[in-house]
Amino acid sequence: MYHPRTRRREREFPCHLHLLRGRFKTEAIVKRQTALLAVCMMFLVISIQAQAPQSPQVLARPMLETAEDDSRAMKRAEREYGKLNPKAPPELSRFAFLIGEWSCDAELKRGDGIWESLKATWEGRLILDGYVIADEYRMTTPAGELLVLGINLRSYDAKKKTWNMKWLNALGGTWVDLGTEDLSGVKIDEKGITYNMKEPVASHVFTRATYTNISENHFTWRGEKSDDGKAWEKFMVIEAYRSKN
Repeated sequence: MYHPRTRRREREFPCHLHLLRGRFKTEAIVKRQTALLAVCMMFLVISIQAQAPQSPQVLARPMLETAEDDSRAMKRAEREYGKLNPKAPPELSRFAFLIGEWSCDAELKRGDGIWESLKATWEGRLILDGYVIADEYRMTTPAGELLVLGINLRSYDAKKKTWNMKWLNALGGTWVDLGTEDLSGVKIDEKGITYNMKEPVASHVFTRATYTNISENHFTWRGEKSDDGKAWEKFMVIEAYRSKN
């Protein structure tokens, strides 16, 4: 049976459905437009990045791997060259820059006044439980002929506040005291390190050794000679570079 109120609801229902469909349709359009805008922005960013200058890529290693590599490198260095003993006099660290392996370009002034280019290696390590620095020096001609071979031993007497250093000439079998107090000791300042020695076999009486330009990967050694300890003449310069291997 026809009921007026029921009939009116039947007519109103399609109207509500139409409104809902319109709202859903509007939301769908907005979502599509938003997605389209996002895609456009993405392509714009990619285009800008492609046109921008590219810097070299650095491939980062995992932090754990880096830490493990560094730890292994430190242990290897300590195993090969030793470690400064915490109880050793802190003054000993003044010569710690020598620890490691160095490749050297040497210039030697011959008796005729001509400077000769030579090759050398310098290798330092801590010995005797880290209380002494021992650095070996080897110099050859370009043809490989051995000219100099020896080792320095360096320690510090904390009670007397003096250095005890010696050079052992392996080829000549002689010992030389370095930087003794009667020869003004060892002078260390912001410019470098200087000490004198008395030569047992050289043609001159005294040699003055000076280390300058000291850095992590380089230092300069300069040798000067004298017969009276007053007038000095340069006779050798060594440029030492830390080996990368």
